[in-house]
Amino acid sequence: MPITTCIFDAYGTLFDVAAAAQQAANDPRFAVLRENWADLAAQWRLKQLQYSWLRAVAGAHTDFWAVTCDGLDWALEAAGMDDDAALRQRLLDLYRELGAYPEVPAMLAALKAAGMRTAILSNGSPGMLAGAVRSAGIGDLLDDVLSVESVGVFKPDRRVYDLVGARFGCDAGEVLFVSSNGWDAAAAAGYGFVAAWVNRAGEPMERLPWTPAHVLGDLTGIAALAED
Repeated sequence: MPITTCIFDAYGTLFDVAAAAQQAANDPRFAVLRENWADLAAQWRLKQLQYSWLRAVAGAHTDFWAVTCDGLDWALEAAGMDDDAALRQRLLDLYRELGAYPEVPAMLAALKAAGMRTAILSNGSPGMLAGAVRSAGIGDLLDDVLSVESVGVFKPDRRVYDLVGARFGCDAGEVLFVSSNGWDAAAAAGYGFVAAWVNRAGEPMERLPWTPAHVLGDLTGIAALAED
């Protein structure tokens, strides 16, 4: 079945989630971050994801901005920086304006030129996603931005992946689903999508019942996959 629709996770896939901490570390006001911004970014991201999974399992949904704030608060306390309100606010402000990875605009443009439908499917709340899309300047390259807030549960719940077929009227086998999260790519493969894992960090494959069809180091090969 040919691919007609390319769906992208947002955070870590299109948008660089470590960029907020990296940018803050370059600010003379926050010199404390210069040596450990990467560790803070990693811990922030890990807790953000863990809280989304735990809330999904417990049936205690909140929007992704609240989860993002909670994850940052945990990471700042773990790093001994939780008494710096200005640093916290700066990191959150920067997170609302994340840039896209360098290859994203050309990759999306190539998909559109090939006649593909393109969209984001993300845990992010609509306001967060609108800000990131605007900041990255890719709004004209997307047909839609789908948020889990319409179903009230985080990925990898199947109701989230159902949003794609409901929006585009396509079969799962027509969808190339792209994520930098190994667990997300695996769950999407289990759902029936053709899944591509963007494994920028060279991590091991997740030990889950499903395996993504493709593994790439970045997004530059996505257009070629969609046309195969």
